[in-house]
Amino acid sequence: MAYLLSFTAVLKLRGCSFYVVENSSFSAVKRAWDTMPENVQATYIASATSAINTLIELEPIIVEDKSDKLELLLQPDNKGKAGDVRDILIVRSGIKWEIGLSVKHNHFAVKHSRLAKTLDFGEKWFGVKCSPQYWADIKPIFDYLQVEKEKGSKWSDLPSKEQDVYIPLLQAFMKELRLSNKNTDNEVPQKMVEYLLGRFDFYKVIGVSNKRVTKIQTFNLRGTLNQSGKKSKPVHIIPVANLPTRIVDICFKPDSTNTVELYLDGGWQFSFRIHNASTKVETSLKFDVQIVGVPLNVVYIECKWG
Repeated sequence: MAYLLSFTAVLKLRGCSFYVVENSSFSAVKRAWDTMPENVQATYIASATSAINTLIELEPIIVEDKSDKLELLLQPDNKGKAGDVRDILIVRSGIKWEIGLSVKHNHFAVKHSRLAKTLDFGEKWFGVKCSPQYWADIKPIFDYLQVEKEKGSKWSDLPSKEQDVYIPLLQAFMKELRLSNKNTDNEVPQKMVEYLLGRFDFYKVIGVSNKRVTKIQTFNLRGTLNQSGKKSKPVHIIPVANLPTRIVDICFKPDSTNTVELYLDGGWQFSFRIHNASTKVETSLKFDVQIVGVPLNVVYIECKWG
């Protein structure tokens, strides 16, 4: 909501014709916004406002064509499950142009995917069904968790969740990833990054309260961002970043029992930290996926608040 309000203020000052699509997502976000304390709202507004002018410098089409109404809309959460991580779309239907923002605040994770007894992560992530060996490897782990769940056990009750759950599950995950990549002639790296980052180019905007900055990260993987308008060009040039083509390595993070690191060519690097998402034992575990490294042509811009 902070970005919609900040865009609205700036677009009005510039005399642009626009409207906010008041869909169900807008209504839900507005209700949540209206319940926030004023100091929290002020923090979010400061974070958003600091980034707006830079985004306009990157995308001059936002303000260029004043005869064509600009649309601002919030996407429903289920779009993320379908491979679209963008929270806000900025659209000019008349010229079939749009850009998207993925908005975060003090939060840098990419995805919160799961591993579970019957969840085929390979098919979901990169279109390759998991092998019979993977299912055989994870069965005793999830059978053990099922017994503990029926007992009503807490994760803290388990004598060694690292040795009995985290390590063997991550070993099966890494083994399956290597096998799928080998069997598909190196198609997995590109598809996996597309799963983690979505099927559309976007700007990731992250407000960092303790530094009072908003970070803009450009994911121009298909060349759809940073387009020139009829009258103006972007102030900053955003290069196209290449998707990876091979897995360099996947291994446990040093001195860790719950995190593996994936190294891909071109500078891409991700960490996968597995953890229990609740106090009581469940038969699924959640990944906290972080981007550790990106290609040099993924650009960072820092915008100071105020």
